[in-house]
Amino acid sequence: MKLRNLLVVGLLVVSAPSAFSHKGDASAGEAKSVVCAACHGQDGNSTIPVNPSLAGQNYTYLKRTLLDYRSGVRKNAIMNGQASGLSDEDIANLSKYYSLQSGTLVNLKVR
Repeated sequence: MKLRNLLVVGLLVVSAPSAFSHKGDASAGEAKSVVCAACHGQDGNSTIPVNPSLAGQNYTYLKRTLLDYRSGVRKNAIMNGQASGLSDEDIANLSKYYSLQSGTLVNLKVR
């Protein structure tokens, strides 16, 4: 039993740094997010129902999504154009910034 607990703790210690040390500079991401604010809200909480809120989303999800828009794997005329000018560093910074923001829940009416 003690050996199993020790192995679990060891595994957590080894994997923890990669789980919490995402690359990116949130301050640089905030500066770069000015363009994004028109559709996704100033702090990433969209007020336009068709545009997703980015605040509080998972860093890896945000990064993968932007990379996919940039490469054209994911299709959206506006986002493909916006992401095409982003560097890997810009994408990491934006992902870091938005992942650290507090997301708000919106009460959407279902018809």
